[in-house]
Amino acid sequence: MTALYDCITGNHDLKLVLLAAVVCNLAAATSLALLDHARVNAGRERQLWLATAALAGGTGIWATHFIAMLAFSPGIPSAYDLGLTGLSLLIGIGMAAAGFWIALRPLPGAAWIGGAQIGLGVGAMHFTGMAAFEVAGRIVWDPGLVLAALAVGAGLGSLALATTLRAASVGVKLAGAGLMVAGICGLHFTAMGAAVIVPDPSVALSGTAVPAAILAVAVALASITILVLAFAGLWLHLRDERRSVLEGDRMRGLANAAAEGLVVCDGDRIVTLNDSFADLVGLTPEALTGAALSGVLVEPAATDAAEAPEAQLRRHDGGLVPVEVIRRVIDFAGRPHAALAVRDLRARKRAEARIAYLAHHDALTGAPNRNSFNARLAQEIALAQAAGRPLAVLCADLDRFKEVNDLFGHAAGDGLLRAVCAAITAVLGRGQMLARLGGDEFAVLAPNLDAAGAEALGEAILAALRQAETGPAGAIAAASLGIAVFPHDGTEAETLMIQADTALYRAKQEGRGRLRFYEARMGVQVRERRQIEHDLRHAVERGEFRIVYQPQTRIDTGEAVGFEALLRWHHPERGTIPPDLFIPISEETGSILGIGEWVLRETCREAAAWDKPLRIAVNVSAVQLHAPGFSELVHEVLFTTGLAPARLELEITETALIRDLPRALSTLRRVKAMGVRIAMDDFGTGYSSLSNLRAFPFDKIKIDSSFTRSVDTSEQAATIVRTVLGLGRGLGLPVLAEGVETSAELAFLGAEACHEAQGYLFGRPAPIESFRHLTTGRPRGEEAAA
Repeated sequence: MTALYDCITGNHDLKLVLLAAVVCNLAAATSLALLDHARVNAGRERQLWLATAALAGGTGIWATHFIAMLAFSPGIPSAYDLGLTGLSLLIGIGMAAAGFWIALRPLPGAAWIGGAQIGLGVGAMHFTGMAAFEVAGRIVWDPGLVLAALAVGAGLGSLALATTLRAASVGVKLAGAGLMVAGICGLHFTAMGAAVIVPDPSVALSGTAVPAAILAVAVALASITILVLAFAGLWLHLRDERRSVLEGDRMRGLANAAAEGLVVCDGDRIVTLNDSFADLVGLTPEALTGAALSGVLVEPAATDAAEAPEAQLRRHDGGLVPVEVIRRVIDFAGRPHAALAVRDLRARKRAEARIAYLAHHDALTGAPNRNSFNARLAQEIALAQAAGRPLAVLCADLDRFKEVNDLFGHAAGDGLLRAVCAAITAVLGRGQMLARLGGDEFAVLAPNLDAAGAEALGEAILAALRQAETGPAGAIAAASLGIAVFPHDGTEAETLMIQADTALYRAKQEGRGRLRFYEARMGVQVRERRQIEHDLRHAVERGEFRIVYQPQTRIDTGEAVGFEALLRWHHPERGTIPPDLFIPISEETGSILGIGEWVLRETCREAAAWDKPLRIAVNVSAVQLHAPGFSELVHEVLFTTGLAPARLELEITETALIRDLPRALSTLRRVKAMGVRIAMDDFGTGYSSLSNLRAFPFDKIKIDSSFTRSVDTSEQAATIVRTVLGLGRGLGLPVLAEGVETSAELAFLGAEACHEAQGYLFGRPAPIESFRHLTTGRPRGEEAAA
């Protein structure tokens, strides 16, 4: 140890020794990092990184040796043989390559053996370098220290590689590099301590020897350049690899975000896949990586076509999934691979099946729809014609179904339709078919059924509907049936449907819960009524309606207090159509809503232009009263026409109230809150008159004309009128008598203290121009002159 210490401190330049140590540390760290990188690669990449590690390590060890040699000062002239110096470099690189190669072999103790190989290689390089060292004298070696130097190099080299290749943390790897530095430096300085230079003037330096100063510069530049380049190459590679990993993670994240299954295959072997494909198969991505694609796809995707739309995917549980496969060839890891996009077709097939189902069935009830019924009807007619047997068509319709939706909501209406469909289906026999044609219309097809059988089936259907649990909605709605029989009522599908529908129309006219067979005379009546329905829908826009006015007079003074607006329809072909014919039809079809709005706007606009503030009375049907937004409509009309609310009087019949008393009263209260007057029309002809008067504070009672026209001839009618007048006085309500045509009737009403009267005695209904003297307050002659 004393000799070694004296060698380092006495014979060496410590600055160069420190430089050698720096180069040695750099070489050890770089070469071992490169070796660790070679370990995690394979094939040609491993060989490339192994060669780079050997170059960096061998060059660094050689540079460490010669910088330390340059730091050595024997005190006599010295130089270096260029050939042997170059050979020592090759020995250093070659022995490092051999050691690193051995260390990475899959053998027991390979790291220890490789480390020892490097330690001995450092010794071989060192002593070859010493052979290149020329000095004016002779070098005498101490065999003991020589062996000690080789032992230090081999031992610490083995420990360094074993530590580095087993290390999982950076700290341990740095410790391995430190052991390698200790082994190199320990071998060098121990070997230098083993050499004793004996001066001999007779030994001359060769002429080809390189001066130490020149060699120092060359060694330093070359070694540092190689080490820096190697370390930079490693750093750049690690950076690119890190970027590749990040890019791979990003692409993998994007692939996993795709709803479709994505898989990349090398031939039939799955290389990589996304989570969607793994979920589709029912296995983890790790379990599928490396598996055969043919074991997953029932029909291998190896086909000339770009797409295989009907492939089947075999799930882990054995189930088959219909998939659409799109195949493309991509460059993956430097080689062509097959990329497959696998789209799950189960949802699309379910949607297609649903669409196909809905094309022939009703979405709400599940019953066949009109298309299915028409196709089946045409088929059954052909079979009936060929076999000479009858066939019956029954059309069903729910009466007052619109009221169910208005009163209970559409959910209740839908529930009623489903209950009706279930009740009818329960009574049908084999081969018979129920279809929902639309809305509340149903049809039943009964092959091989004559008129008697059709009637029995119809009665069974009506009985089933009466007994069905349909809730409160069913208490309002009832079914009507129309029946047509092949071939008696028609031989074509369209004809049979028209005849059955005509019979249904007659059944609905005659009452609820009835059935009717088609009769020839029904056709003319139904066509007539339907033509009226059609013309009603266009009468307003064609300007066929006219409003006439009938004055209402105060009995005690004879002064006109207002008018009642009455609607007249003058058809361009049929002439004048009476209100008692078209008003009920308009209420049944719903066209009364548009007609009623037009009447309300026209009468309010007209009344707003009068000089005298006379009242205008407008009849409101039950359909209008129960329609959503009626009170808002009244408010909007009053606002736009400028008519004072107190001048408008809405006449409501008792029938309009009993359909839905709470809803009707709620609407009337909103209207009355605006200041509009409410009159009960045709009092005494409806139901629950007294309870209605109590439930809502009407502004007027109107006695029906059927009572007024008999007061002077019928004591019973006179008694009824007196009773109504007394009721009005008791409730503080004015009473108006309709239908006053004679002076005797007027005298009776005056004697009984009736407030107002209306009838032919005061004026027949006429255009408002006939009553301008009343609306202006000027005498008739002056009005005409004006």
